[in-house]
Amino acid sequence: MILQFIYENFDFKSWILLGFGLLLLVDLIKYWNPSSFPPGPRPLPFLGNVFTEIQDFRNINKLAQVYGTIFSLRLGSEKLIIVSGYKMAKEALVTQNDSFIDRPNVPLFHKVFKGLGTILSNGYLWRMHRKFAVSHLRNFGVGNESLEVKIQQECIFLCDAFKAEKGPVDPMVTLNSAISNIISSLIFGQRFDYHDEYYQRILRLDTECIQLAGSPRAQLYNACPWLFEYLPGPHQTIFSNYKKIKDFLRGEIIKHREDWDPANPRDFIDNYLTEMERKKSDPEAGFNIEGLVVTCLDLIEAGTETATTTLRWGLLFMIKFPEIQEKVQAEIDRVIGQSRQPCLNDRVNMPYTEAVIHEIQRFGDVVPLGFPKRAVKDTQLGKYFIPKGTAITVNLSSVLHDPNEWETPDTFNPGHFLDEIGQFRKRDAFMPFSAGKRACLGENLARQELFLYFTSLLQQFKISKCPGEEPSLEGEIWFTYAPAPFHICVSSR
Repeated sequence: MILQFIYENFDFKSWILLGFGLLLLVDLIKYWNPSSFPPGPRPLPFLGNVFTEIQDFRNINKLAQVYGTIFSLRLGSEKLIIVSGYKMAKEALVTQNDSFIDRPNVPLFHKVFKGLGTILSNGYLWRMHRKFAVSHLRNFGVGNESLEVKIQQECIFLCDAFKAEKGPVDPMVTLNSAISNIISSLIFGQRFDYHDEYYQRILRLDTECIQLAGSPRAQLYNACPWLFEYLPGPHQTIFSNYKKIKDFLRGEIIKHREDWDPANPRDFIDNYLTEMERKKSDPEAGFNIEGLVVTCLDLIEAGTETATTTLRWGLLFMIKFPEIQEKVQAEIDRVIGQSRQPCLNDRVNMPYTEAVIHEIQRFGDVVPLGFPKRAVKDTQLGKYFIPKGTAITVNLSSVLHDPNEWETPDTFNPGHFLDEIGQFRKRDAFMPFSAGKRACLGENLARQELFLYFTSLLQQFKISKCPGEEPSLEGEIWFTYAPAPFHICVSSR
């Protein structure tokens, strides 16, 4: 009877309203949160909290003030848990690290990385590739003198490039070239000249990807990939750029295969080609050409972007706080002098410089939201229940600015890393590289680079702001958090 009544009395508009109502009911039932699930802002039907700019950590901090250190968002059809503050970050990243060891499927990146490599892979493939990458980095110099010498040599090229500049300098391109050359020497067995236009084009394409990936329009792709796949927008530029970068990497791999000698590996690509032969009977390990391309892309991005951005913050802070720059240079003059280059062994005798570099990382806040993980099993986090498969991201910015852990969290203060007698001290809440088994693979390399590049520049130059320009400490939201473009004036010391 009811069905007959509906059929006889419903017009087209009524059918549309009925259909919408049924879809709405299904949406409410499907995404209903149990009482033990973390709270969060009310989502829109079908879309969720898609108009919340989640890439902006400042918005996340405001939401945490309302909903607490563990809260939830819904992005399209996916739920995301946000964890803030040192206490809960440590619980998620360290104490319960094995519960949140996987990566979720992030559509914007999955289209490019395809679940391969070292950053976005999971399970056995991830373990095999991470183990291989760590072993390679160790064998080719990370943590020993051979790589230190390469960085020192690159420091000379960097300082010479700054000396050659006339007038105000935008340090971004030069720093990016210098940093990328270290990972290039490990992957390709060579460095690239700062004026190599083809390689500079690759670096520009990658930088543009990092910039666009943090934009709200690009984030919409993650919420509705089925819709935006066919629409114009920044996501299309990201896909196009990554295709060109991967084509460059494939070209380098082809060159390597032409004269590859398994008995005499020159670099990461040679070793990976050898591993491909060894793992032919183990396809689940994922050692193949596409895996090599994506792994190289991982190492280029992880080994270049964050270190370059950190050094840019460092130079910006030095021109904004010249008294701190003078103290660093006084320590450099006392420990190193002007007759030799800085070396890693100097770190133990330079507590103030070490403190400044750590404070640059803390206050610069380069990766404020880390990269999301996924619960591999039903987990209790704090007082909340996190179902298996739920994505979770740690607000690293809230850890680096936690008022319960830092004396002056919103002030650039090297004293955070100095004890009462002026010696360097470690801080548990210092997590710029994240923590746990999914922490940044290139952390040790980055620490070496930051010390040697920073001390080399301040040994050689006085860094000051340019006349008529007042750079801002307010950064820009890319996929990372980067300084707005600025210029410096350098003068030899």
